[in-house]
Amino acid sequence: GIKCGGVLSAPYGNFSSPNFPGRYPYETECTWLIVVAEGSSVLLSFSHFELEYHAACAYDYLQVYNGAARDQGNLLGTFCGRSPPPPFSSAWHVMAVVFRSDRHVAKRGFAAAYRKDACGGQLTGLSGEITSPRYPESYPNNAECRWSIGGGSGGGPLTLVFTDFQVEGGQGCGFDYVALFDGPTTAAPRLGRYCGSTRPPRIVSSAPHLLILFKSDFNIGGRGFKAHFYSAGECQEVFTAVKGNLSSPRYPNFYPNNLKCQWSIQLPPGYRIKVFFLDMELEGRSSLTGGCDYDHLAAFDGGTENGSLLGRWCGRESLAPVTSRSNQLLLVLHTDRNTAKRGFSIAYVGVVPMNVSCTRTDFHIQIPVQSLAQLERNRIYLGTPSCAAQVVGRNFRIHTRFDTCSTESQKRNNTSVIVSTLYIDFSAGDREDIHQYEVQCEPKRKEASVTLIAGPDPSRLSQAENLVDAQQREGGATDAREIKSQDTSDIVFISICILAGLLMVIAVVGLVLL
Repeated sequence: GIKCGGVLSAPYGNFSSPNFPGRYPYETECTWLIVVAEGSSVLLSFSHFELEYHAACAYDYLQVYNGAARDQGNLLGTFCGRSPPPPFSSAWHVMAVVFRSDRHVAKRGFAAAYRKDACGGQLTGLSGEITSPRYPESYPNNAECRWSIGGGSGGGPLTLVFTDFQVEGGQGCGFDYVALFDGPTTAAPRLGRYCGSTRPPRIVSSAPHLLILFKSDFNIGGRGFKAHFYSAGECQEVFTAVKGNLSSPRYPNFYPNNLKCQWSIQLPPGYRIKVFFLDMELEGRSSLTGGCDYDHLAAFDGGTENGSLLGRWCGRESLAPVTSRSNQLLLVLHTDRNTAKRGFSIAYVGVVPMNVSCTRTDFHIQIPVQSLAQLERNRIYLGTPSCAAQVVGRNFRIHTRFDTCSTESQKRNNTSVIVSTLYIDFSAGDREDIHQYEVQCEPKRKEASVTLIAGPDPSRLSQAENLVDAQQREGGATDAREIKSQDTSDIVFISICILAGLLMVIAVVGLVLL
């Protein structure tokens, strides 16, 4: 029967737990929805805080949400005990506060205050968006706004990207301007001061804090600016190892809302990148369009979003592996303001560039040395370590007969094929890391193929991909002459056939003459 919570729409105000400063009642749940003018943010602070303590705040607790929806992706924090929550600034004009008590142990509760902030604030999320006051309308005169970014769980450097910028210009930016500082205050090193209509460059802080200061004078305004930021680490990473794993922020817990995260995989020239989706659960498809209009993961061939789109996914799906056509691949996660899910876990492996061919009796394998420059030749072998590669010019080369190197004859689709396994050993120290490729030849047609069978996790790689495509065959054309020159078995076979034919002709002529 306790009345609590409600909608708070005044520009500023106070609220507290029921009965404060007395003890709050048992089995109570209250929700306060704070709504200020659109384009503003909510600043929330606590002057008193005392709730029942539990290590996981499983009994009595207070939760703060960045928006109206009680969605795990909007959750800024869950608090209990005697340590007050830090001050919060919402990413937009709505904030929700939820208080819950169980049937045991009541305390004095809390007292909080909020106010509308036309611009500026403390932003602690992994990513977010910042705009000048009234954007895209002209910003007001005599404005001063400070956005302090950082202090969240990401802990990595911050990247700031301006997508629109129009501020009154002037010599030395002495009128209206945006100044950036490499730290939480203006005492930190200044990263730049900008005005006019040219967008500032991408800014990367050296610390997990960044201060944005916007000032306007008494006349002449402009459209202002729009920028987004993201934290390195969980939300922005570059991978250069030949294989690796990555996941959405906070995985397997719910990812935050309002994210734009990028993971760039960059391998040496010649490599391609194969991505395996180990687990994925994002917000589902739009019921109106059937597309991934809300939260989604996209993959691009190359290092930017201008590259070819390899796929765009959402919902909960079992996905086949995806392979890039170049040595770079970009993964981008977009999340909107509500309905967060568990996220995703991904493994990738670099597909080593190689040319594989065969005759009726031999395998020929070539791998550019620059692709495996860190490896000794004995770390690359076919079947057994005794069949290690040789270094010939700029290539690792394996040339072996079918009756060696643990090759096997098998029947596949009613066709006789010769099969062996190529091992590339990337192991270092106590960490075993051996990639395996199945090498196959159909002797009658002299056609070879190679398939990745073990990379990031052999138990996950049930769906192997044939790696010989038109590009590799074209790449192997220059070495075909050398391989043909070594193929003496075919020449001997043809010579024997011609000789047998001549002997038969001589025998027939002899019989006729007799």
